[in-house]
Amino acid sequence: MTWWGWMILGAVLLGAELFAIDAQFYLVFLGVSAALVGLAGLLGIAMPEWAQWMAFAALSLISFFTFRKSLYEKIRGGAVGFHETLSGNTVNVKEELAPGAETRLEYRGSKWTVRNTGSSPIAGGSRATVVRVDGLTLHIEAD
Repeated sequence: MTWWGWMILGAVLLGAELFAIDAQFYLVFLGVSAALVGLAGLLGIAMPEWAQWMAFAALSLISFFTFRKSLYEKIRGGAVGFHETLSGNTVNVKEELAPGAETRLEYRGSKWTVRNTGSSPIAGGSRATVVRVDGLTLHIEAD
């Protein structure tokens, strides 16, 4: 393939990732690899077509395994998973909650099951502290 063919392929892949498809940065590295193979051809490095494809594949794989995860997490703000801890936060309990009892309440825009894991009851309308989270259950104790 000619150098400008690789450059066009690289631009199409980069454009698709950046403007149309969220492929979690895979197409970015494919596009950059294609552009690098095209740049090598532009600089006069003559390679047979099979060597161009091998260079493209090698550059793509190396960049995937070396840079993709860390770069994707930096750009997406670490949004790969939910890492924030809710322990120590306070919630408003609307109804009285005896030790070991459960109820449902809204917290941060979501419905949660809350369980009083303390030894004293929590009065209705008071605040309680989240001591741990187990799935969608908040374990709370009276302040």
